[in-house]
Amino acid sequence: MPSEKILLEKQQRVKELEELIKNSAAGVLVDYRGITVEEDTKLRRELREAGVKYFVEKNTMLRFAVKNCGLDSLADVLEGTTAIALSENDQTAPARILGKFSEDCNGEKCTFKAGFIGTEIYDADGVKALSKIPSREVLLAQLVGSLQGPIQKLAATLQAVVDKQNGGDAA
Repeated sequence: MPSEKILLEKQQRVKELEELIKNSAAGVLVDYRGITVEEDTKLRRELREAGVKYFVEKNTMLRFAVKNCGLDSLADVLEGTTAIALSENDQTAPARILGKFSEDCNGEKCTFKAGFIGTEIYDADGVKALSKIPSREVLLAQLVGSLQGPIQKLAATLQAVVDKQNGGDAA
């Protein structure tokens, strides 16, 4: 039986995890194995630059935290080695970055377990689909690009009408 001090420390850690999860827009649980220090450092840097918190946590602690947050079905995948990536702002960043890393290592060193956006829970395949969604900046650039063509055509057409009217008055 753990001492009262250890029990209090564990309860405090669960509360910290609950706060992190509740304050996150999205999160992803992954199984990692055989990642080299160099690969792990590169992955953590990329996640940090995107504002994603990534850490390894004991399954029992995560199990209590996700249940207390109302994400009960995430507890079902908490076996083996587990790392969690949480983002407060970007709903696809954890899945996108970890998905790219998983593809780079052919899924041998990092596999999706599950994930969530808000209170919506995704299985491994759902998280994999989320990982294919481009970043917000890329989506906005694509939107601007798709609007730019028709606007340029409209401007050219209006300019042709103006030129025609100005040319008609001179003749």
